Amino acid sequence: MVCLGNICRSPLAEGIMQHLAEKNGLDWQIDSAGTGNWHVGEGPDRRSTRTARNHGVDISRQVCRQFNKSDFNEFDLILVMDKNNLSDVLAMAPDERAAAKVKLLLGNKEVPDPYYDDSQFEPVFKLVEQGCKDIIKPHLILPGREDF
Repeated sequence: MVCLGNICRSPLAEGIMQHLAEKNGLDWQIDSAGTGNWHVGEGPDRRSTRTARNHGVDISRQVCRQFNKSDFNEFDLILVMDKNNLSDVLAMAPDERAAAKVKLLLGNKEVPDPYYDDSQFEPVFKLVEQGCKDIIKPHLILPGREDF
């Protein structure tokens, strides 16, 4: 999960996907990172942490890090939040195989950055949650399950 600073959207995405994976018995390695290095070593934005907690998802122990080339070897899928993130991550891809792993979380839509508007954290949570559900759904053991 990748966004700009790894404090708002991608920590939410990591937490939501981890929560859904655990709830459905999937042993997935999920992580998040930012394309920039401004917040490396910090925790997620308090507004993201609060919004996640309100939905039963704990992201308080996450530590922000910067996306790096080794992530292409570490992960099968790299989900980005917007087209700027997409462009930045694709520019780092060492080859076409690595580039093929990079996709927008919401298909062809972007997850807006809520950083400058407190009222956007809840709508962003909902968007990210739906994106995560759409990614995880084909991997569920019970096809057609809608209650996760």
